Amino acid sequence: MADQRPIGFWLRLVDRLIDERFASVLDEHGVTRRQWQLLTILDRGPATADELDAALAPFLAESAEGEESGLAESSVDHLTELIDSGWVAATTSAYELTEHGGAVYERLRIVVAGIRDEVTAGLTEDEYRATIETLERMARNLGWDDER
Repeated sequence: MADQRPIGFWLRLVDRLIDERFASVLDEHGVTRRQWQLLTILDRGPATADELDAALAPFLAESAEGEESGLAESSVDHLTELIDSGWVAATTSAYELTEHGGAVYERLRIVVAGIRDEVTAGLTEDEYRATIETLERMARNLGWDDER
């Protein structure tokens, strides 16, 4: 085990490779990773900007140190193109998928499922579940909780 690379190496590498694969495949379909995430959230139903920000908070850029705490970007920054394309509608109280956006989302969902299958190829369901549980336990050991 002394010759093995540390977990941080593998976490950063796998995270980068997943991001690159998603970015490449989604870019071919004219969507960014954040836009995909927004479509996924809105597929569940209408959501306010605050609800979208809360759901995407782990993925949005944070304010620089010394600035007012919070996020340097918001989900709304990523919605403009989706609204312009007619995939998302903005009402006075929330954002929601349009019929066209729902159809596009379903096509993209199939593409994303293919990426997820690629990432987990060769793993049993038990191995995948154990990996997720292990990573969650490590995150909790380092102070993460569902409220953060």
